[in-house]
Amino acid sequence: MERPSRQRQQTQETEQEADESLNCPECGSENVVTDADQGELVCDDCGLVLDEQQIDRGPEWRAFNHSERQSKSRVGAPITETMHDRGLTTTIDWKDKDAYGRSLSSEKRSQMHRLRKWQERIRTKDAGERNLQFALSEIDRMASALGVPRSVREVASVIYRRALNEDLIRGRSIEGVATSALYAACRQEGIPRSLDEVAEVSRVPQKEIGRTYRYISQELGLELKPVDPKQFVPRFASALELSEEVQAKATEIIDVSAEQGLLSGKSPTGFAAAAIYAASLLCNEKKTQREVADVAQVTEVTIRNRYQEQIEAMGFR
Repeated sequence: MERPSRQRQQTQETEQEADESLNCPECGSENVVTDADQGELVCDDCGLVLDEQQIDRGPEWRAFNHSERQSKSRVGAPITETMHDRGLTTTIDWKDKDAYGRSLSSEKRSQMHRLRKWQERIRTKDAGERNLQFALSEIDRMASALGVPRSVREVASVIYRRALNEDLIRGRSIEGVATSALYAACRQEGIPRSLDEVAEVSRVPQKEIGRTYRYISQELGLELKPVDPKQFVPRFASALELSEEVQAKATEIIDVSAEQGLLSGKSPTGFAAAAIYAASLLCNEKKTQREVADVAQVTEVTIRNRYQEQIEAMGFR
């Protein structure tokens, strides 16, 4: 019982000595800085050199811009959730050249081909990792088709891994769960992508995506807010080549009609499309219902119904 207390006392004394060493013995100032160029520990107030010839623990090379820093750095890419092995395994380059850029002989090329083949095989040790690799590649493919940023792919990969750890994929298709994870990530990150747009780039029906999404979000406890129709306004207006005035008017129409409770139970894409159609008429930049419906991927009937409700809410009738 005495030995741990003695060790604890020695540790506290060492910490106290380290704290005291940060104070300048000349003026008592705590403003002690490290001069990396000279390798010295200097008091910034009186200029006293407390320590010299310190060990530089940084890299031995110097870089003056980002490209030089990237070319001289010897560390690998950061860990990512979008790869089944989180990017920790090595890869053999497909270029059949040595370190000096010279082409390899035919014997070396065949040897590198065999090594490359076995490298791809051993990256996945069992069927579970192969399925995970396929699911993450599907998420990456659909995310590229939707044009969503890298952060959404990371979040979608994390959601899929959580569903896999909770054994929520049993009895469901891998593509369906991967698509649902991507749709949930888009909603969580505030990226306006409708369920129709996600289903268009997926290989599973929309009904299965919606059913799987509701199940995963409930089981994982994903706190997702309802989609705001105003998030779709800039993208739809840009596709229709409408001005900023129309976008501002459409946002105003959505705010006024939402305050009166007209948004409850309505599709956000249809609501945004109707607001853009109404705003285009009010700002003399008329677009037909067919043009707006094609961009928003809704029917003309939906636009007409939401348009009548919004016009009445604005007090024009």
